[in-house]
Amino acid sequence: MRYRLLGRTGLYVSELCLGTMTFGGQGFWKVMGGLGQDAATALVKQSFDAGVNFIDTANVYSLGESETLTGNAIKSLGLPRDELVIATKATGVMNENAVNGLGQSRYHLMNQVDASLKRLQLDHIDLYQLHGFDPLTPLDEVLATLNDLVRSGKVRYIGLCNMAAWQIMKGLAISRQHHWARFESVQAYYTIAGRDLEREVLPLIQDQQLGLMVWSPLAGGLLSGKFSADGKGPEGTRRASFDFPVVDKPRAFQVVDAMRPIAQRHQASVAQVALAWLLSRAQVSTVIIGAKTPEQLQDNLGATKLELGAEELQALDEVSALPPEYPGWMLARQAQSRAKPVQLRL
Repeated sequence: MRYRLLGRTGLYVSELCLGTMTFGGQGFWKVMGGLGQDAATALVKQSFDAGVNFIDTANVYSLGESETLTGNAIKSLGLPRDELVIATKATGVMNENAVNGLGQSRYHLMNQVDASLKRLQLDHIDLYQLHGFDPLTPLDEVLATLNDLVRSGKVRYIGLCNMAAWQIMKGLAISRQHHWARFESVQAYYTIAGRDLEREVLPLIQDQQLGLMVWSPLAGGLLSGKFSADGKGPEGTRRASFDFPVVDKPRAFQVVDAMRPIAQRHQASVAQVALAWLLSRAQVSTVIIGAKTPEQLQDNLGATKLELGAEELQALDEVSALPPEYPGWMLARQAQSRAKPVQLRL
């Protein structure tokens, strides 16, 4: 297992992060995995033994049950706190009967951080993330609250998930203006078959030195190589009952077809090739892997040992390349003209 700095911080995180959305089975979230305590504890142990020091959860996963199972696993295994980086999130609905049971108001975030700490059985959260964008709460209120949580010691770093580039940059500007703790990471959907992040958000991440945490790196299992072009796959898979995230399927299966011979050449799985491609991207800090079984987790962990050659990466880049879009093609043209050597007449 290799470790990478999270953005411009001095915090090292494992290049694979254990996602816990499969932990618990409350309500809608049962379709994600429905794992109980014993299965969750086994996956946490397997990940830690493989060198994973980063665990990502959220208060909304099974309405808090995922955090509870994660906290119980860490405690029962006796894992050293100073060798773990624990991330969680808040924004989603935690109480449908309470008008302030969701969002990013100071009221809600203050309540939720305490509830998460209790469920996780921790005295601080290493990375506290906004789980999306709240159009009703002003960003200055949100960031002032997060800054207070950092100053209180309950939170070490703050991050965000699933925001547009302008929203991220606005937040960074507000934090800079007030000398508050700033966003240090972005959690976003990014796969070899879904490279939309490269249009606006990825250049921002690079420019502002933010860490990138990739969620659903296999596009909800679609890039596992187990689905046919008509979308049919193994029974009991998440994609079979929950068609998410949104993917251009003809494009995705074209990429899968290109990955199959590479996987055969390396005696690896198609899923490992998809993960290895992500791990080859310089801007990626960590890739979040979720699993229902030890076998699935072991296969994903094996991606860290797969080194794709330059020609293989180029072939995958070409088959998965985004179609040109304005202003991207104009910016690329301008960059080319500036890259040409200038000859001055003296």
